Amino acid sequence: MACVPEPRYNADGLVPVVAQDARDGRVLMLAWMDAEAYRRTLATRQATYWSRSRQVYWVKGETSGHRQRVREVRLDCDSDAVLLRVDQVGPACHTGAPTCFEAQPAVWSDLAAGSAEGGGQASQTAAPAVTAPAEANQPAASAQPLGHAQEA
Repeated sequence: MACVPEPRYNADGLVPVVAQDARDGRVLMLAWMDAEAYRRTLATRQATYWSRSRQVYWVKGETSGHRQRVREVRLDCDSDAVLLRVDQVGPACHTGAPTCFEAQPAVWSDLAAGSAEGGGQASQTAAPAVTAPAEANQPAASAQPLGHAQEA
């Protein structure tokens, strides 16, 4: 069994986690994990976070049914942030919005509607979804448990 890389946790023992839709690349939400939430997520393939306000673990969708099945876990270049690529069931945001970044209008955007590069005009409308690179949308080669390297 391969060694599973651990994130670098901050002084509070936490690491920020970005949940991204595995199908279309949209950024769904930002949450926090400690080492136990990270371990539980890898073991169960269900996104498990640490609630900083309630000081408890929570499995996304445990009460709402809007679960996140984890398809891939990545660490950023410094290992101080986690990316979860998930299959989201229902809205990701507690407000009922599809993502936590669609619940509010964009603070600022120079992306023109219908333009890939934008038109240089400032807009106060919601920014379009972020898309993942084409190779990120390819299905996994095998259904091995998370945290286990594939044998070449």
